[in-house]
Amino acid sequence: MLASGIAPAGQEGVRRPERIISIVPAATEMLFAIGAGPRVVAVGSYDAYPPEAALLPRVGALIDPDVERMLSLTPDLVVVYGSQHDLIAQLERSRAALFRYRHGGLADVLTTLRALGEAAGEPKRADALARRIDADIDRVRRRVAGRSRPRVLLVFGREPGGLRHIHASGGMGFLHDMLEVAGGDNVLADVARESLPLTTEQVLARRPDVILEVRAVGPTDAELARERAAWDRLAAVPAVRSGRVVFLTGEDLVVPGPRVAGAVERLAAALHPDIRP
Repeated sequence: MLASGIAPAGQEGVRRPERIISIVPAATEMLFAIGAGPRVVAVGSYDAYPPEAALLPRVGALIDPDVERMLSLTPDLVVVYGSQHDLIAQLERSRAALFRYRHGGLADVLTTLRALGEAAGEPKRADALARRIDADIDRVRRRVAGRSRPRVLLVFGREPGGLRHIHASGGMGFLHDMLEVAGGDNVLADVARESLPLTTEQVLARRPDVILEVRAVGPTDAELARERAAWDRLAAVPAVRSGRVVFLTGEDLVVPGPRVAGAVERLAAALHPDIRP
């Protein structure tokens, strides 16, 4: 994951990157959380947190990276997606080091945080933050231990106002992992994918006790009523019949960054409303 060009801080003769570009929202949040924010000179199109990051120049994202703009900023470390092969090939011809980011599970968030800390010259801060996040996640895990675990359908996308183009979490990835730690059983745990499209017939067949919809940006009150009502046509589903269709909004829920422990706690509170904070 860590490319050549910049070695871990603390070694003799090793330079620390002073001009960092990150086009990965989760990585950008990590850089700011470990104190490397002042050295970030540009971010991706969808980087919105923390507020300081939103003020920086934009250099594209996963499908439309602006390599010329990146190179004009003379970075010495660029955080890119590991799947951006063309971009990586172009940047490798420059003098910038590369950090190749890849999505993974909840444990991978901490691994990535520590590796990025090494690349950014903040290994101690990154390790300390990873330890705190891990402890916070473990506290949630212990809080819900022994409780009845509802069967949950975790939805992160569908057509507004309807039930077409439903996209839900499969049995892999950080969304699935967060749900399991929060005390829910994923009704799609047997599907070895991070996400999958779902038909209403499949929702009926899976019979979730809770339908949990997570969104980066929340609907208005009027939109929320419409979105809840969209599920009413599936009255045979236990979650709909019992009124356990829950909406949660916030980027912390969909960005696997340093706020992930708080997101797990929010999921736990939604599934187990009587637990104490």
